[in-house]
Amino acid sequence: MKAAIVPSLKGRWEIQEVPTPRPGPNEVLIKIRASGLCYTDVHITRGYIPTDFPRTLGHEPVGDIVALGSGVVTRQIGDRVGVPWVQTGCGRCEWCLRNKPLFCKKGIGTGVQTQGSHAEYMLAFAPATMIIPDNLSYEQAAPIFCAGYTVYSGLRWAKPQPHERVVVVGIGGLGHLALQYSRACGFETIAVTHSRDKEQSIKDLGADAIVTNGQELAQEGGADVMLVTSNSYQLAVECLHGMRPDGRIVIMGISEEPMTIAGGDLVNKRLHIMGSMQNDREHLYEALDLVARGKVKVITETYKLEDIGRAYERVEAGKVRFRAVITN
Repeated sequence: MKAAIVPSLKGRWEIQEVPTPRPGPNEVLIKIRASGLCYTDVHITRGYIPTDFPRTLGHEPVGDIVALGSGVVTRQIGDRVGVPWVQTGCGRCEWCLRNKPLFCKKGIGTGVQTQGSHAEYMLAFAPATMIIPDNLSYEQAAPIFCAGYTVYSGLRWAKPQPHERVVVVGIGGLGHLALQYSRACGFETIAVTHSRDKEQSIKDLGADAIVTNGQELAQEGGADVMLVTSNSYQLAVECLHGMRPDGRIVIMGISEEPMTIAGGDLVNKRLHIMGSMQNDREHLYEALDLVARGKVKVITETYKLEDIGRAYERVEAGKVRFRAVITN
């Protein structure tokens, strides 16, 4: 089979012929139909998220199950499935026993501890797979297994209440989905961006207002929940002034820069700063369902596997609007 290989740390991606894997016990083999190329793939290539090389990356996979390993009873050949970032934990530590395998120190992540989805086929643990709705295309489903799952989990983790307002900081690959999920759930939603050329597309996505900083956010009435989806934390810090008392700031975009915050607004407004990953399994189900029902749409650029090098360069340079998807 063909696979995109990162040969070494900071290495140049290349297409190679590699053996097609066979599923072992409790595994399935997936024929990959679409694989989202996430900025996290850039972090991994650069070594910010450690792994071993050579490696095939990719953690937004969807496709068809074409083979079953021994012991698999909950999946069938022909099932249309996707696989999230965290596949399984050790099953024995405190966090696995609490049903929170995302905190397991021996957790197995797609494309980090396993070979990923930028390939023609990929193995996955059967219980990790999620059946996707029949009316949901592969290209729309793939980015939900990381980007969509991440931002929808963050929104749910913040527990916005009726009549509260949400602000999304950074309207990129994550942010354009966060904005739509917030609106789909019925919340008045404000977008924060410094990119004037994005304003019309942001309005088309349903933003109730567009601002550039915390002062403008305050003038719009402020927000109760801030979803930080940008790779830069500076923009989030600029917006703290516009948060309402008891506001929740949810950090879900990974940045290599530090986040420096003065204590005044935190103390005086009793603000909460929360980290969020891909939290509960039901959040993934709901995130997929909202896309399948037409409430949320992923804006994508699609590339063939043979063109993944060009796709990676565009993602790395921040030129993709809004998600890159590799198709087979």
